[in-house]
Amino acid sequence: MTATYTASPTYTAGLVTDGDAFAELAPDWGRLYGRCGTATPFQNHAWLHSWWRSYGSTGRLRLLLVRAGGELVAAAPLMLVRRPLPALVPLGGAISDYGDVLLDDAGGGRAADALTEALWEAARTALIDFREVRPGGAVERVYDRWSGPRRAVDDSVCLELPAVPMDDLVGRLSSHKAQRVRAKLRKLRALGVERRVVGPQDVDAALHRLLELHRLQWQGRKVTTEHLHPRFREHLVRAVGSMVRSGDAVVTEFRIGADVVAVDLTLLSRSLAGGYLYGAHPGLRERRADVAVMLLDACAESAAHTGGTLSLLRGDEPYKHHWRPEPVVSRRLLLARRRTAPLLSAALCDAAARRRGKEVLRRWRRRDQG
Repeated sequence: MTATYTASPTYTAGLVTDGDAFAELAPDWGRLYGRCGTATPFQNHAWLHSWWRSYGSTGRLRLLLVRAGGELVAAAPLMLVRRPLPALVPLGGAISDYGDVLLDDAGGGRAADALTEALWEAARTALIDFREVRPGGAVERVYDRWSGPRRAVDDSVCLELPAVPMDDLVGRLSSHKAQRVRAKLRKLRALGVERRVVGPQDVDAALHRLLELHRLQWQGRKVTTEHLHPRFREHLVRAVGSMVRSGDAVVTEFRIGADVVAVDLTLLSRSLAGGYLYGAHPGLRERRADVAVMLLDACAESAAHTGGTLSLLRGDEPYKHHWRPEPVVSRRLLLARRRTAPLLSAALCDAAARRRGKEVLRRWRRRDQG
C-alpha cells in the first residue's frame, strides 16, 4: 500500500508498506543514496530490500518518503515492531552496523523539515527508535528539529581509520610496530598469497566460499550463529551481487596456487568503507600468516578510492587497536510525542538495565580470569 499526503506546497510525503513497491523504488533510491554524503552502505537499497525479503514480516514495512517535483529527496526505511515496545525501527536489524535515513544534500533544510513532519505523523502510536546512528548521520537533522520528547544515548563503539593505502596506515605506527607489519606482509608474499577482486559474474560463488570458510575458521569456537543461517546466506548473496555491480561492494579472493584460502567482503559508500565479513581457512594461521594484516591490506586498497573513512565496524576487539584507530561511539536516537512519551521512558529504562547487566557480566569475567 502507498499513502500520500502534502507536507508543504512543494514537498509531498508518502508512506509505502508494500514489499513490491519497495523493490520498484530501486532507481529513485539509488539516486538519492548517491546524493546523501552521510549515507553508509547499510542504507543502500540492495542491502535494505534484500534484508526485508529475508527478515521482514508481512504488514510491518513502513517506508517514509519525501518527493520534490517527483524526485525522491528523503527516505526513512523503517519497520513496525511490537516487542518489547511498539516502535518504528530502521530496516537492517542486528546484521547492519549503522542505521540512518537518507537526505538529499542539495535539499537544504526543506527535505529534513518534510521528513520530520512525516515522522511526527508516524509517531502517533509508536516510538521512533533509531539504533546505531553514526555521528553526523542524516537523522541527526531530524532529531534537531523534533519538538516532542527526545533522548540520545550511547550505542555501540566503532573503530575508524583514515581511508588511505596500507603504506600510509603502516606509517601511522611506531617504528617497531611498522617493522613487524612489513615483515608480516613479506611473509604473505613468501607464502605465495595472491589476491583477486571478484567480478560480478563470480560473486555468488565467491560469497558461498566466504561463508563456508567463515564456518571453518570458527569451528569449535563461539561464532555469530546468524552467519550460519540460510536466511543470512540468501540475504548476503542477493544484496552483495547487486552492490558489486553498482560499485558499492568489493569481494576479494585470496589464493595460494589454485586454492582459495580466504574471501573478504568490503562494503562501500561515498564517504565510508567497512570490512564487513570474511572467511579464512584455518591452515593460514597454521602457516603463520597474519590474516588481519592480509585483510586490512586489501580493504585499505578498496577504501582509498572513497577518500573518507575506513571503518572497522562494530566491536572493540584488542587486535583492532594495533592500528591506532579512533573510537567513535554511535548513538541511539529516541523520538516521541507527548502521548508516546511513556514508551520513550520505558525504552530508556530497558537500555539502562541492559548496560548494568553487561557491566556485571564483565566484572564476573574479569574475576574468573583473575
